[in-house]
Amino acid sequence: MDDNKFKNQSWGATFKHAHEGCVYAFRTQRNFKVHILLALIAMFLAIVLQLSLARFTLLVIGIVFGLSIEMINTAVEKTVDLVTDQYHPTAKIAKDVSAGAMLVASIGLLVLGALLFIPPLWQIISTI
Repeated sequence: MDDNKFKNQSWGATFKHAHEGCVYAFRTQRNFKVHILLALIAMFLAIVLQLSLARFTLLVIGIVFGLSIEMINTAVEKTVDLVTDQYHPTAKIAKDVSAGAMLVASIGLLVLGALLFIPPLWQIISTI
């Protein structure tokens, strides 16, 4: 195998491969689609509530973080599948830890969402 096949590619090729990875994640990963849907709902709610620039920035950072961790989880799972198609305790650990990272990120993002959205929602509810 040519070790240089993936090295020293043009910027265009680099972005093409990155785009293909994003498309793969969207087409094949149910949880990635769920994250996209939740991100769209959160962005819509942020616009409706007219979140401050600081809150909106934190929301965007959180969305990008969650989607990135989901894609890294997919990459780890596929790499493990590439290395072995048989059960191996170490392969299980790699997959479990990767999934655990996504779980930790999801819990953190849920807390972030609550911190970003509850105060403005409470303000609206308290004026009714």
